Formats: sequence, C-alpha cells, structure tokens
Amino acid sequence: MMFHCLPYEQLNSRQQENFNFQKVAARLADYGFNSMRLSDDFHGADFIAMHADGETLLRVQLKGRLCFDAKYYGKGLHIAFRDGDDIYVYSHDELRQRLIEEGYAEKSTSKAWVDKGSRSWPRIPNKLRPILNEYRL
Repeated sequence: MMFHCLPYEQLNSRQQENFNFQKVAARLADYGFNSMRLSDDFHGADFIAMHADGETLLRVQLKGRLCFDAKYYGKGLHIAFRDGDDIYVYSHDELRQRLIEEGYAEKSTSKAWVDKGSRSWPRIPNKLRPILNEYRL
C-alpha cells in the first residue's frame, strides 16, 4: 500500500507546522470555515479562515501550545493549537483579559506573565482546562 501513517515526531519543524495547519483547517471546515495559508506572517497571522456566512474572518496564528505573547496584543488575532486530537481556537486578547480578570496573572509565578502578559505552557494546566474547554473544537 502506498499510504502509511508517519509519526508526527519524525517530521521536521516545518513539516510539523504544515501538519498542524492541515489538522486545524480540517476541523475549522467542520464549522463552516475555509482556511487559506499565508506565505508570510501577515500582521501576525499564519492563515486566515473565512466563514461560509461571508462575514466572519479569523486571522489565525498557529502555535504548538497554549500561549500569549505581547507582540500579538491588539492585532485581532486568534490562536490555534493542537493538544492531542483536540484543537483549540481562541481570541488572543479576549482570553488573556479573561485570565487576568479571573486572577490567573496574580497566581502565576512566571515573571514574563506578571510583567508583560506573555506566557506559554507545554501542557494545558488543569486549572485552565475548564476555561479552555470553551474554545475546543
């Protein structure tokens, strides 16, 4: 047979990014979005996703994990990442603000999060999972 699954870990970083885009785009398609990869980061976006309603347009930064970065603030970006078979898509600024309002910045021991609001987690913390579940596709 000419097709066989290739373990994600055997892909190089660029191949992993392409793989992640395809997985996220496929899931977004289930929700009526057509995703188009951009050849360069356009104001922080790796791809755009246009909804079938013709009005909803998401500018999406593809990440390998839950994260917030000061360079994305105020750009109207959504962050998409995979966690196993789960895919999460969230408004960067809205979720960041929600976590601050709910006191997660104050509870954090990360200097980058407290001082700049930048933070990433290699795995979704259990305390954030209930909030993140709202953004799971």
